[in-house]
Amino acid sequence: MSGGPAPILEIAGAALHRGARELWAGLDLTVQPGEFLAVLGPSGSGKTTLLRSILGLQALSAGSIRVAGEPVHRGNSRIGYIPQQRPLPPDTSMRARDLVALGVQGTRFGLPIPRRDDRARVDALLEGVGAAHYGDQRVGLLSGGEQQRLRVGQALADEPALLLCDEPLSNLDLANQRGITDIIDRQRRERGAAVLFVTHDINPILGRVDRILYIAGGRFVLGTPDEVLQSRVLTDLYGTPVFVLRAGDRLVVVGVPDAEPHHDHEGDAA
Repeated sequence: MSGGPAPILEIAGAALHRGARELWAGLDLTVQPGEFLAVLGPSGSGKTTLLRSILGLQALSAGSIRVAGEPVHRGNSRIGYIPQQRPLPPDTSMRARDLVALGVQGTRFGLPIPRRDDRARVDALLEGVGAAHYGDQRVGLLSGGEQQRLRVGQALADEPALLLCDEPLSNLDLANQRGITDIIDRQRRERGAAVLFVTHDINPILGRVDRILYIAGGRFVLGTPDEVLQSRVLTDLYGTPVFVLRAGDRLVVVGVPDAEPHHDHEGDAA
């Protein structure tokens, strides 16, 4: 007799190498519908590569990954993907709604010929991410935060069961960080989507996170924020003294190796 809903993501005995270097090994991870998992660690630790493996774009060196009970494969409509915010060229002629429409029409074979209900679906997605008022504007003239809302809308087009977010708040101001996080969290709460959220800074999402997967130096630790974000735990993970400090409602990690990018003046907010 089943004890609850089936996991949306199952990773068993996973290992990944980049050339002769082992990024991580022995990773076992089960993610339930509606769970919010943050993935932390320095650049080069394999966070984005993990997402690529789940998307079926990067083969594992060992182990297996299943999404909704099936082996991973490219173009899985059960997965939505939100990339980092990268400004589109100002001369991009595509309209905002055209960018979102790529998510609605993108899984079809052949040319993406619009269907009768596509416009209504795109309108609903624009409304859902707070972009309806600039749906007919050229994307190259929009701000970074406005463009990122469109990427989120595109990722939500198929109402994914698993949402992979690859540092989606990078280069955004605090207001847009909050807005994007709210949209992602609403998808989790209202649709039961599981979220894997790669980030260098846990602070903007700290109140939403159920568990943290922290990868560093070929090793990893998995647990709740209170279990992982401790000086003792991160010191053991990095093999060097690391201190987790609380500054108001923000966490600051101090003493990590130089490979870890800085995103707080006091140190690395993990």
